[in-house]
Amino acid sequence: MKHKVAIQGIKGSFHHKVAQDFFSEDVEVIDCNSFQDLVNRLIKGDATDAVMAIENSIAGSIIPNYALLDHHNLNIEGERYLAISQNLMVMPGQKLEDIREVWSHPMALLQCKEFFKDKEHIRLVEDDDTAGAAKRIADGNLKGIGAIAGTTAASIYGLEVIAHDIQTIKDNSTRFFILNTNGRTEADVPDKASVKFLTDHKRGSLAAVLNVMSDCRLNLTKIQSLPVIETPWKYSFFVDVTFEDYADFEKAKKLLDIMAEEFKILGEYKNRKS
Repeated sequence: MKHKVAIQGIKGSFHHKVAQDFFSEDVEVIDCNSFQDLVNRLIKGDATDAVMAIENSIAGSIIPNYALLDHHNLNIEGERYLAISQNLMVMPGQKLEDIREVWSHPMALLQCKEFFKDKEHIRLVEDDDTAGAAKRIADGNLKGIGAIAGTTAASIYGLEVIAHDIQTIKDNSTRFFILNTNGRTEADVPDKASVKFLTDHKRGSLAAVLNVMSDCRLNLTKIQSLPVIETPWKYSFFVDVTFEDYADFEKAKKLLDIMAEEFKILGEYKNRKS
């Protein structure tokens, strides 16, 4: 099957790197300006799959993306974890003292703030995308301006990395979902799943659901609550579970479908977190 994968950002972005890792180095990607645009391209059939960041080890969950997954009934076919390495790159032949401005996404600038603390001659400028900043510098042959991005961007756009791994916190990773609309999964036998459910306001309702998961030998690895917009003070829960035996998950599904309100499976896939 020929895959066309929607990514947030452009070639050279971290989303592009994940698409290459999941599918192949030469995978065809569709650049998207936003996550909503990414979802629209997937739903319209312009893309067969999509890569969406869902949480970061430092910044936490990307809450709006959970809402997009749920509202559009997207299927999680897989997950990937990517160590985030931020690098300072410039047009070839320049040195750090030549740089007057550095462009990048606000999150990347924030992650690298400590590196620039004693470099008062450099002004940090917010940009929409890490790889996009790198591309604009290359396209314009701009001297005196650097970009913060991944090494893939430097390779694609012909920039020279003059400082590697400049993020303040070195152990920084992002989790990505690989999405489709046809229910396909990368795993022959899944050992991880993401589900969504609601509970009523009775005392112990959430605890009862979690006890069922435990009794069925599911390991809960994440729980995220989102408010139900139409019903003030009511919440939906997005939960990730892992399991050794798929039969345990099948048993839990049957019980949770009875106990919980609006129980929904968002995806069954291979656990990529060691």
